[in-house]
Amino acid sequence: MNNIKFIFRCIFKIIKFLFLSIKFTLNFLSRNIDRVIENILNKLRFSITFKITITYILTFIIVFSLMSAGILGSFKYYIESGAKDDYLSILIAILATCNIIGLIVIIIIGSRASKKFLSPVYTMTETVKEISINALDKRLDVRGSKNELKDLAKTFNDMLDRLQVSVEKQNQFVSDASHELRTPISVIQGYASLLDRWGKNDKEVLEESIEAIKSESESMKDLIEKLLFLARGDKHSQKVEKQKFMLNELIDEILKETKMIDTSHDIQGEYNYVLEINADKKLVKEALRVFIDNSTKYTPEGGSIRLDSYRKDDNVIITIGDTGMGISDKDLPHIFDRFYRADKSRTKTNGGTGLGLAIAKWIIDQHNGEIEVWSKVDIGTVVKISLPLK
Repeated sequence: MNNIKFIFRCIFKIIKFLFLSIKFTLNFLSRNIDRVIENILNKLRFSITFKITITYILTFIIVFSLMSAGILGSFKYYIESGAKDDYLSILIAILATCNIIGLIVIIIIGSRASKKFLSPVYTMTETVKEISINALDKRLDVRGSKNELKDLAKTFNDMLDRLQVSVEKQNQFVSDASHELRTPISVIQGYASLLDRWGKNDKEVLEESIEAIKSESESMKDLIEKLLFLARGDKHSQKVEKQKFMLNELIDEILKETKMIDTSHDIQGEYNYVLEINADKKLVKEALRVFIDNSTKYTPEGGSIRLDSYRKDDNVIITIGDTGMGISDKDLPHIFDRFYRADKSRTKTNGGTGLGLAIAKWIIDQHNGEIEVWSKVDIGTVVKISLPLK
């Protein structure tokens, strides 16, 4: 009798242990299954469409299996019980019940799955709402995402990076332009006040003031024309009228004009191939004048300046070299930035607004050309321009 009690106690303890183990396992799975699934999905790059499709397929399989089991079990029970007269009404009731239960299960699972899959979209929407022209430093979080939304977020962040750089450049451009215009306006105002006080009776003051006002007005006109040129370029409204012309004739023309204006430098051209190109002659000349003017400004008297052109493959190469003061390594990457002036070679005292090289680069870019600059301080500078012949 005691042995039987002992056996029953052991069986009861084993059953209790199995029950507790099953209960613990189910609780553990219920608490961690979402996290386990999320970790697996994060390690694999599954698209949202794939996730939603798989979710609904699994849901359909589960609901269909339950409905089939319920219908078959109920059908078998009622057939065996002999309730054949009420077969049709019973089958309709079973189908209706199973359909309602299945519909409820699909709605619940589908709703939760859709919210989970689309939760990053809501987060992205809230972040985008916080972004404005005055708060462009915010970015979408791309951590943890392994689907199309990560690509969308990265693309959007890249766009914001470009937009922020553009806005910062625009603000800097406006600030620099205002600063450049402030100086001549202040000079004109100063001489106007001088004229008002003493210029009416003092001929020397009158002539000095008129000359200064004319000079500053000319500087303002030049600056405004350059600003308008760049503004039209940014808006893609600057006309580029390409036509065929002989480049060697243009090079000769520039050399002749430069020698007439500047007699303090040795200005020569060793190579000038006879070449015909299709480009905007006026703009190409303006770009070359920018580089020539820079060479004459920053080359000491007696220094040499060379302007050459030759053909290489399907391109024409134009080089402007000088023996001037050169450009430092830290300034060289920025010489085409608007309003940029190197500490030594580009100062207000020896002219320039810091826009000429920016305009020249824009012109060369519009002709699908390239510019390379080599320079060493106290040795000189060489500018190499490549333009396609066709």
